[in-house]
Amino acid sequence: MHRVLGQGRDGARKIVRWGILSVDGARGCVVSLTQVAGGDIASDRERVLMAQIFRPRANSVFRAMLLGFVLLVAGAGWVGYQVERSSYVTRAGIVVEQPVPFSHEHHVRGLGIDCRYCHTSVTASAFAGMPSTKTCITCHAQIWTNAGVLEPVRRSWDGDVPIRWNRVHNLPGYVYFDHSIHVAKGVGCATCHGPVDEMPLMYQFAPLTMAWCLDCHRHPEEHLRPREAVFDMSYRPPAGQRALGRELAERYEVRSAQALTDCATCHR
Repeated sequence: MHRVLGQGRDGARKIVRWGILSVDGARGCVVSLTQVAGGDIASDRERVLMAQIFRPRANSVFRAMLLGFVLLVAGAGWVGYQVERSSYVTRAGIVVEQPVPFSHEHHVRGLGIDCRYCHTSVTASAFAGMPSTKTCITCHAQIWTNAGVLEPVRRSWDGDVPIRWNRVHNLPGYVYFDHSIHVAKGVGCATCHGPVDEMPLMYQFAPLTMAWCLDCHRHPEEHLRPREAVFDMSYRPPAGQRALGRELAERYEVRSAQALTDCATCHR
């Protein structure tokens, strides 16, 4: 309903207080006015033309814009999802430069050195520990004594200054992780660190995202192994891994999935 100015049969200008405007869809404008209450009824010849604001194709343009906006938002969300899980954010697969180019492939696979020889506190502490210069010089005072790549080791030993290794697996400060409890429950080194014995230079194997951690905490039976195989890089899960995992979870008193996924487990 609109209050508009119309024209009566006698040609005099008059106010039509309440009327219904009829719209010509093809022309996109108002073509007639019918008075509802009181006064004259406008004839078909008497038309009130209104300036056209939008062209007929405006609806199609608006629908296209709306569809484009939806696709833009969805695309932005998808791109954000991919970036969040890419190595650009997680740093997975990226070699971290170290003061000494230590090769786990050579020392672990080639020489058969156990993880605990260098990471001495892994079974008793939250922190696995880093080897001291003394650990390195024990061997390299006898072999490769003049190798250029070991100059930082000799300089550290002579000057009694520790080697500043660069952290590879760097969790946020609000995340609590304990190496010793994982080892005690039968989680192998390779489960989180990957095939270290195949890495000439060390890199982060897993994304270490919250989703990745929760997947393991929801289904620990898929990742458990006998304690004696925790440091065995050649260990391969058997065909009946789930059955073995459930047996080991009971034997090692692994908590329920509900307890393992409680916020306080990792955020203290």
